[in-house]
Amino acid sequence: MANLVPSAGVRAWQRMLSGRRLDLLDPSPLDIEIQDIAHGLARVARWNGQTSGAHTFSVAEHSLLVEAIVNDLSPKLDRQFRLAALIHDAPEYVIGDLISPFKAALSLDYKAFEARLSAAIHLRFGLPAELPEEVTKLLKRADKIAAYYEAIGLAGFAREEARRFFGQPQGLSAGLVKRLAHLDSLPAHEGEDRFLKRFHALAS
Repeated sequence: MANLVPSAGVRAWQRMLSGRRLDLLDPSPLDIEIQDIAHGLARVARWNGQTSGAHTFSVAEHSLLVEAIVNDLSPKLDRQFRLAALIHDAPEYVIGDLISPFKAALSLDYKAFEARLSAAIHLRFGLPAELPEEVTKLLKRADKIAAYYEAIGLAGFAREEARRFFGQPQGLSAGLVKRLAHLDSLPAHEGEDRFLKRFHALAS
């Protein structure tokens, strides 16, 4: 990974509501708490906030969708990898949800930073720092499916446009397709509570 060194005198840690101080350039699993992750993700907007509804559609809600899609696509998947699906965007609790076009314009240092933080989060919750390739592919597939339904249901995309960017979703059960066709945004506290409840169900 790239050597990430802050300029002299620059603060490179963030204080969390739990009281933890997370060093963003050298994150320790010991400074990561699920309550901080849930709180942060429930207040980070997907699509830069350009979604319909009375509330922001949050990364916490997106994470719940991705885990549900993964479970639907691969119902026999080990529980630890379903947990990995739920926290696949966990680094965004401190770095925010940068839209894909902006990420593409950034240097490789950003990717190294995100990967280092993700590895620390995985280790904190008993997951391998790097997931097996087949699990990574499954999560990416589920992520694109979630993005497709968010795009047409909340972000104003036409179906043709969404298919061009995210592909045509395939392999889902009729019940989940019906659920995904009626997305809505939640108040932040409710998104946080649902994320925490699902985390504890998978981590127990």
